[in-house]
Amino acid sequence: MDEKQERTLRRKAIRLTLRGLRPKDIREQIPRSRAWLWKWQTRYQDLGRGGLKSQSRRPQHTNHRYSDTIRRRVVRIRRRLERAKVGLIGFKAIRRAWERRYRGQPLPGRSTLYTILHAAGLLRSLRPVRGAYCPQPTATAQFVLHAMDWTQRYLEGGPKVYAFHTVTIPARAIHQTISPDKRSTTACGHLLDACQQLGLPDGLQLDNDAAFNGNRKVPRVFSPFVRLALYLGIELIFIPFGEAERNGIVERLNGLWSQGFWKRRRFRSVTGVQRASPTFVRWYTDEYLERSTAPVAKNHCLTNRQRQALPDKLPITAGRVHFERLIDEQGNITLLNETWHIDQRLAGQYVWATIVTHEQRLSIYHQRSGQEPLRRLKTLRYEIAEPVRPLRPEFRRSHRRRRMSTMSLDSAKLTKSEK
Repeated sequence: MDEKQERTLRRKAIRLTLRGLRPKDIREQIPRSRAWLWKWQTRYQDLGRGGLKSQSRRPQHTNHRYSDTIRRRVVRIRRRLERAKVGLIGFKAIRRAWERRYRGQPLPGRSTLYTILHAAGLLRSLRPVRGAYCPQPTATAQFVLHAMDWTQRYLEGGPKVYAFHTVTIPARAIHQTISPDKRSTTACGHLLDACQQLGLPDGLQLDNDAAFNGNRKVPRVFSPFVRLALYLGIELIFIPFGEAERNGIVERLNGLWSQGFWKRRRFRSVTGVQRASPTFVRWYTDEYLERSTAPVAKNHCLTNRQRQALPDKLPITAGRVHFERLIDEQGNITLLNETWHIDQRLAGQYVWATIVTHEQRLSIYHQRSGQEPLRRLKTLRYEIAEPVRPLRPEFRRSHRRRRMSTMSLDSAKLTKSEK
């Protein structure tokens, strides 16, 4: 309803009020709320007939506008922080840099500062564009794929307990580790246990948690977990930041463990959870899991002898590490605490970034849809500041390494593409 019709209703309401009609009777003729009627009766009493006009919604107070000089300084500091090889780029980092360079001069508040950065096109989008396709790795007869994740719960009294899970794809066999922490040594121990029980995978899909990916401060550092995976000939596949649903098979297992095990018992110690853990695994394997009659692809299992022979200090081994990433508004992606420019025209699209350690290169791939293969966009130099050792013979697979163009194709399309 436009302003003219609204004003007609307001005048009618006042006429009926002046005739002495009760609010209930007025509202029977005018389909408006009691609050609406009271508002315009009060406005008429205070301002007369002129008060029945709608007031301007324009703010009565205009926010302070910072000078162009201050705005340019904010943008300059942000860009300088983005170019740095290490460090953060948010409000606190900008404030520290401002205080060092422009001591005593006022810095805009957080919201105003981000408004300035947004106007300058320096804020990154965290949402993919509508219809953006994110390539997902697929398991085949010659590419054994596992998924890994952890979840946490609180014991009585406050201590945490962590449950690490590894799931085979698509058979959904599992291995579980219960621990009081999620340190890198715990994650590595779980990986070794899973490789002994479930076999050595060709690919392992997981999120970007510090237990797997290392700290988020120093660039181009290979964590102990990444080094261990490379040493065993496993290709890690890190899902996009903040998109846990990309690792849905193990996320669902986390929920099942919580619903069917954790919430049905009371635990006072991590040891108690560890003792009960086999009960959940047996129930899952014998009763919950619907076993497939199809043969399951499986590499050989890690042996105790191979595990004991692992060096204390793991080198960087020849192999591949993959990262699924969403391109930001500036056309950049981040991996291992470094920013790489891809293509601003692909902002909001997903790419697959692969580090090939023995060739010291970073290759960027893009896939438009599930019906098309991964296509390489560009190849960049990726220097590694330490020697890269060859993969040991006992961890070499009997089959050839999978081609990147087929990494997200299912078995049927993969067979067709290889003809």
